[in-house]
Amino acid sequence: MTKPVIIGSERSEVGLPAALALLNAGASALDAVEAALMACEDNLADHYVGTGGLPNALGEVELDASVMIGSSRAFGAVGALRGFPHPISVARAVLERLPQHCLLVGEGAERFAEENGFSRAELLTEESRAMFLEALSPSPDALEGERTAASEGEQRYKEAAMALVRRFGRHDGPWGTINVIALDEAGELCVGVSTSGYPFKYPGRIGDSAICGAGNYCDLRAAGAACTGRGEMAMRVVGARAIVDGIARGLEPGESCRAMLREAGALEDPFAAELRALALCPDGRHGGASGQAGSTYAVMRPGDDTPQIFPRLLAG
Repeated sequence: MTKPVIIGSERSEVGLPAALALLNAGASALDAVEAALMACEDNLADHYVGTGGLPNALGEVELDASVMIGSSRAFGAVGALRGFPHPISVARAVLERLPQHCLLVGEGAERFAEENGFSRAELLTEESRAMFLEALSPSPDALEGERTAASEGEQRYKEAAMALVRRFGRHDGPWGTINVIALDEAGELCVGVSTSGYPFKYPGRIGDSAICGAGNYCDLRAAGAACTGRGEMAMRVVGARAIVDGIARGLEPGESCRAMLREAGALEDPFAAELRALALCPDGRHGGASGQAGSTYAVMRPGDDTPQIFPRLLAG
């Protein structure tokens, strides 16, 4: 019998204790990952995931999430999901109830969620709406351009929106996608990720969180891995799969995370921002890396009352 362990990125601490309780009771890694991320999605103080997430450029909250099973490499994901507060649960439903597909987006994902009995909810809270309007207030010309639909004004608006994206891309402190990886007593691995994506993103933008191999990958023969931060960079290097492949070649989890981040950091990207990564192996080894000093991740094992905080390796 395997000793369970669950790890998560910054801000996952909200959900890890309940998830560990499930693992201690013999629940599956999939159950634990879903429970942890649902708690994070319900955390109204977190503006990068679930209800209260910061909206896109139109002021609408769009959510991405995915879940992957290590033994079968089954994958389920949703992208640009509006109006449903638990995208991780909808992603799980795609995995289990729609096995002929891996990813649903936009209206199709919403139709599927409704067909499967998920409840709609307002995702834009008063606090996140206020943050959205405050961020736009320095750009009155851009807003006027949008109202008049003049070509010059529209161009200013687009430029202002991109400036906001760049500004939030360098947000201080923990932010972005939440990653959770669990190993259960049966030896199964599961990775889950959930996010509201980049604030003020272009409507319909899908980040790495919904893309198999980019923001999430899990193979029981080696490891499960996940990414948070600038998803476009993770997509360009197929980041989570690269980490798992590195571990399969003999790298330690943290070292493999660091190698992927260095590859992504070498890309030319005018909107470059920090990328972080985590990995957990079937034997319980774990590690993480980040482009920012002082970054951490959380770990819980049987007997832990609170999450234990571990440093990530620095990728620089």
